[in-house]
Amino acid sequence: MSRWLVAPQEFKGTLTAAEAAAALAEGLRQGAPGVELDVAPLADGGPGTVDALLAGVGGERVTRTVQGPLGAPVQATYGLLDAGRTAVIEMASASGLSLLAPGEREPRRTSTSGTGELMRAALEGGCERLILGLGGSATNDGGMGALAALGYQFLDEHGAPLPPGGAALRRLARVDPSGRHPRLAQVELLVATDVTAPLLGPDGASRLFGPQKGADAATVAELESALARFAEVVAPGLAQAPGAGAAGGFGYGLAALAGGKLVSGYGMVARTLRLAERLAAADVVLTGEGRFDRQTALGKGPGALAREARALGRRTVMFAGVVAPDADPSTALFDEVVEVSALAPPGASHAEALRHAGVCWASRQP
Repeated sequence: MSRWLVAPQEFKGTLTAAEAAAALAEGLRQGAPGVELDVAPLADGGPGTVDALLAGVGGERVTRTVQGPLGAPVQATYGLLDAGRTAVIEMASASGLSLLAPGEREPRRTSTSGTGELMRAALEGGCERLILGLGGSATNDGGMGALAALGYQFLDEHGAPLPPGGAALRRLARVDPSGRHPRLAQVELLVATDVTAPLLGPDGASRLFGPQKGADAATVAELESALARFAEVVAPGLAQAPGAGAAGGFGYGLAALAGGKLVSGYGMVARTLRLAERLAAADVVLTGEGRFDRQTALGKGPGALAREARALGRRTVMFAGVVAPDADPSTALFDEVVEVSALAPPGASHAEALRHAGVCWASRQP
């Protein structure tokens, strides 16, 4: 019996990875009922990471009321795996861009405080390993808000605590770690990033990602200066580390002050889901995401899975909501690219369209 690994990532803004995997698998079963399916929703450290890991290995979902990016309360969730020994937090759940209306985006003031509150809850729940996914942030505060929620003090030259938000880091004189949460030093802290951006420079946190969070040119310059001051005070040598610029410098703050280890979000998810073992057992690998573009073709997200699958000689297929003009499927890592929108019946929901594409593709397989 042929075995197909079904491992899509989220269809951003429409379907979570788990929803996409369920819809695609249903269509594949209808089109090829004799095939054995192994379903493993993917994520890369950004939104959907908790869902993907809970769907892949099982666990418990915990909900807390915490501060949102601008201080208003939000309901945020995190996952507990391995009978509570591992906690998985998406910062997007508490400090994400999706929590703000376009007119509310203000990276000078947005804070990671709510994510720190989730981290504190997980620590006090007794976890031994804490995985923090940094994608989808609304913030540019270097993780100051989260670290303050964990007991660090960010002080100006007069010894007064800085207010929330990345702009305040311009006045940072010193960081006092004496009040940090005692369990922080007792856990393995993995900082899962979906980008390799450094903290500073043209490809850094403020200049590359600030505009999508609402920063104009003057604000970008102000935030760049603030993060440069942060690095000068804390650990200048880490500013260029790959992933330091993730989530508005949150990666840097956790690595420099909390002993966080910067890791590939996709790699972390792949190890947790035992993807290498599951790839080896598969005959065909089917992945997907909402938009197939140059980033996918270069190997990000599903492209990374495809690269590993091709190294094992496995046939790889991409189901894309749409194929962007900058994507060239002929030079990509996939044997076939299926554009879901081109096959969708009129009026179909996103899930129905993906399910239909699965039926169509599976039905024509030998």
